[in-house]
Amino acid sequence: MFIAHAVVGILLAVALSASAVAMATRNATIAANMTKLGVPDSWLPRLASLKAAGAVGLVVGLWIPFIGAAAAIGVVLYFLGAVYYHVKAKDYVIAPPAVFVVLAVAALITRLATA
Repeated sequence: MFIAHAVVGILLAVALSASAVAMATRNATIAANMTKLGVPDSWLPRLASLKAAGAVGLVVGLWIPFIGAAAAIGVVLYFLGAVYYHVKAKDYVIAPPAVFVVLAVAALITRLATA
């Protein structure tokens, strides 16, 4: 089960890292999407930092289980918030944040199963 957790955790950490970099550098597509959702521009660095912290926590969590579980919980909550903002803005393109939720739940379940 640890191998499954490592694969899911690393995959999620890489995707979070890429997303954090795109958000921190204010990628035009992401910035436009955030504006459409009503997210203030001033939130982008904080949101990028949360994604980066989640990625670091997932990787560290390979060796320190409670950090990995905490990071996975944080990522689930972050992307549930993203889904909420999409629905609130009547933007039903929720597949990207929903995929992150599913991956984070899988990381959490596999982390708890290996602890």
